[in-house]
Amino acid sequence: MEATLAQDPVQVAPNLYKVLFENDRVRLLEVRQKPGDESALHGHPDCLIYCLSEGKVTFSSPSGESQEVELRTGDTIWQESQEHAAKNTGATDVVGLVFELK
Repeated sequence: MEATLAQDPVQVAPNLYKVLFENDRVRLLEVRQKPGDESALHGHPDCLIYCLSEGKVTFSSPSGESQEVELRTGDTIWQESQEHAAKNTGATDVVGLVFELK
């Protein structure tokens, strides 16, 4: 499954993503985006996201479709395996934890 994903977010945007923990079953990433920060197209396996701050992020798919998402502190979001680019389109820093399943 992972072989079909776009590049690893940590490789594409090391200024935004940091690996906090990794073993053979899960990888925990911290993501920090300041207003205007964006990442190139990258992929995530199935994952759980926990929002540590509120803000707005626009996700763009490889097909060019985009969706703006409003995040609230404490939101927990499940995402199926996907590829996207992401841009902080709000006025606040967006901080979250991404629990990627292997």
